[in-house]
Amino acid sequence: MTQIDNAWGAGPSARYETLAERFRPIFAEITAGAVERELGRELPVAEIAKLKQAGLGALRIPEAEGGLGATLPELANILIELSEADSNITQALRGHFGFVEDVVNKTAGESRKRWAERIARGEIAGNAWTEIGDAKQDVFSTRISHKGDRLVLNGTKYYTTGSLFADWIDVGATGLDGQGIVLQVRRDDPGVDVIDDWDGFGQTLTASGTTIFTDATVDPDDVVVDDDKFRYGAAFYQLVHLATLAGIGRAIANETAAAVAARNRSYSNAAGPRSSQDPQVLQVVGRIRSNAYAAGAIVLQVAQAIERAYQAHFASDADAEEKANAIAELETSQAVTVVTNLVLEASTIIFDALGASSTRKPIGLDRHWRNARTLSSHNPRIYKDRIVGDYAVNGTPPPYQWRIGRSPLPAPVAPVIRGCREIGQIDLRPIVGFA
Repeated sequence: MTQIDNAWGAGPSARYETLAERFRPIFAEITAGAVERELGRELPVAEIAKLKQAGLGALRIPEAEGGLGATLPELANILIELSEADSNITQALRGHFGFVEDVVNKTAGESRKRWAERIARGEIAGNAWTEIGDAKQDVFSTRISHKGDRLVLNGTKYYTTGSLFADWIDVGATGLDGQGIVLQVRRDDPGVDVIDDWDGFGQTLTASGTTIFTDATVDPDDVVVDDDKFRYGAAFYQLVHLATLAGIGRAIANETAAAVAARNRSYSNAAGPRSSQDPQVLQVVGRIRSNAYAAGAIVLQVAQAIERAYQAHFASDADAEEKANAIAELETSQAVTVVTNLVLEASTIIFDALGASSTRKPIGLDRHWRNARTLSSHNPRIYKDRIVGDYAVNGTPPPYQWRIGRSPLPAPVAPVIRGCREIGQIDLRPIVGFA
C-alpha cells in the first residue's frame, strides 16, 4: 500500500514507491518482532544484516557507483518508514548514513572510490566520537601515534551507536600534530573492543555504549582533517533524528488505532458503547495521527533544504554554499522543537485513548515515549529556539558544528539585574553588573 493510500501524503519523488518497495517486506518483519526484541533486550543483529543485504546502507551512493542514488528527501522518507518499524535500527544506522554523506560529498578520487565500493557491497560504519568524564570540547583524548612502522589508535569513546553492528568505525581523534582528525578502523581489528553497556531508558537496542581502542591499526589513507568533513553535517545528523521521531509518531498512530479497534470494554460514563464508537476516544486517535502526519511533512521540508546544501557543494560558488548550509541548519533548528513536541504529545496521550491495561509492560507502549524522549535529548532542543530567534532578530548565522565536553573558556559570571530605570525602553548597560 502506498503512502498516499495510507493518508501519509505523497512520497518525495515520482520513483519513491519503487525505491521503498524493496525494503517494505523487511520493514514488515522488523515491525512484527519489535516489541519482543524490546522486552527481551534482543539486539537487532539479524534485522540489520537483512537491510545491509538489501542495499539500505548504499541508498545515497550514486547508481553509477553501485548504489541506489537516493536524494536526501528520499532517504529521509525511507528512514521514517524504518523508524515506524523500529526506531532502534534507524538510530543504530545514523552514524553510517552520516559517514556515507561525507563519502558522496568527496570529489572523484581514490578515497571516494574505495569507500563507495565498500558501501555498495553492503559494508556499514559505526561511529565513535563522543568522550565522557573529563572530555574537552576542543580536543579529543583519543589519539593516533606511531608504533613501530604502524599508525595506531588509542582511547575510549562512549555513545558509539551502531558500532557493534558495523564493519568499520568512524572515529574523531587528535592527530600526530595535535589537530582534529577523522579516521576509520576495522570493527574486527584485535585492538577494538565494542561493549554493549548502554544503560539509557530509551533506544535500548542501539548498542550506544563504550568502544575501547588499544593500538588499533589505522590506514594513513583513511585519515582526514576534521574540517574537511561535509559542511552541513550538523543539519544532516539532526535530520536523521527528526525522521526517527516522525517514524515513532507513525508507529504510535498505528498501534493506537489498532488497540482502539480491538477494545471491547468501555466505561459506564463513556460517550459510546465501544471505544471504536466513542467520539472522545476517536478524537484522541485523530490527534495522534495528525501529529504524526505533521511531523513527517516537516521532516521532508527540512530534507529539501539539506538537499539544496548538498547540491550547492558542487556548484563552485563558496558564498552560495555557505548560505545554503546556514539555511539548512536554520530550517532544521526550526523543526526540532515542533517535531519533538508533536511526537512526545502523541506518546503520552496514547494512554488517554486506552484503559489502564494499556500500561502493562508486555504491550510495550511505553517504549515510544522513552525512545522519543531519549532521541530529543541528544542535541538539546532548548538551544534551537534561541538560535532561530537570534537569526530572526539579529541575522546571526547558526553555529557550524557542536561538540560536548568541558568548555575551553572560563564560565561567565552570571549577571545581576539591579532594576531598570525606565519601563518600555530599557538600556541594559547601566543595570547589569558583573562581579
